[in-house]
Amino acid sequence: MRALGHQFPEHEHPELLVGLSKADDAAVYRLNPDQAIVQTLDFFAPTVDDPFQFGQIAAANALNDVYAMGADVLFALNIAAFPDDLPVETIVAVLEGGASKVREAGGAVAGGHTIVDREPKYGLCVTGIAHPEAVLRKASAQPGDAILLTKPLGTGVLLNGMRGGAVSAAHEATVITQMSELNKRAAELARESPVHALTDVTGFGLAGHAVEVATTSGVGVELSLGALPALPGLEACVAQGLMTGGQANNRDYFSARVATDRALTPLEDTLLYDPQTTGGLLIVLPESAAAELGARLQAAGVDNWRVGTVVASPDAESAGVRVTD
Repeated sequence: MRALGHQFPEHEHPELLVGLSKADDAAVYRLNPDQAIVQTLDFFAPTVDDPFQFGQIAAANALNDVYAMGADVLFALNIAAFPDDLPVETIVAVLEGGASKVREAGGAVAGGHTIVDREPKYGLCVTGIAHPEAVLRKASAQPGDAILLTKPLGTGVLLNGMRGGAVSAAHEATVITQMSELNKRAAELARESPVHALTDVTGFGLAGHAVEVATTSGVGVELSLGALPALPGLEACVAQGLMTGGQANNRDYFSARVATDRALTPLEDTLLYDPQTTGGLLIVLPESAAAELGARLQAAGVDNWRVGTVVASPDAESAGVRVTD
């Protein structure tokens, strides 16, 4: 969608609360004054060798977009492509991995569609529900807000390192566990706080998603480099020169909206631009409520970090991200 820019036609409808005009993590369609459907679709090629784990990761990545809108999961449809010579037990393992995450989300797999393709791909079309006035968007950040992040960064580079044998078994297990985690509990706790904006950190990296919050909200976002959490093993991979094509693409696309006072180190560049798989929530809420929510998240077993602050922007052209030490 990003490659199409403004060429993709917008579709106006009085009940379409979130669509293409200010693209968000999922579409929102109002059914009645008390209910809105929240829907998203996400799928990709295998990230890990184990088919069950791949199914879990791909499903969690799709389900988390519904949580990023402040909604609950209802059901999901499989979307998949498999080679015609792939063993049936491998296909079953992928689908079972995905179904396990849908059940964990409290939903059901209601069907789906599969085609034949040389490269396996799997994901979900997820349908959720929320009160129309309770939908959380990325476009409502306000000056003075604090910004919390609920998962450490670096899955893209670490996945590359895992493919090349550059990551220890312990660090690999940590990455796989994180990529399989739903943001369900974090989202539920966030909804109990006066959150202004919410999104999850995925393919555009931390900087890209922070730019989206800033530009759609008409504000500035200040990120503190020293506060950005890294997954175990990331620093060693970066020291070996590992990065991803997605990291370079994110930097090329978003850096015009990211101001820095000095050159970034390779690790800092990775923390900002590395594309994440099943990343954490970026929670934007009043400063006065941030510490309490952070403590409640931690008590519930959800690690979190205060990574930034929202500031006023004098005009739309200056809305963006400033990176500080």
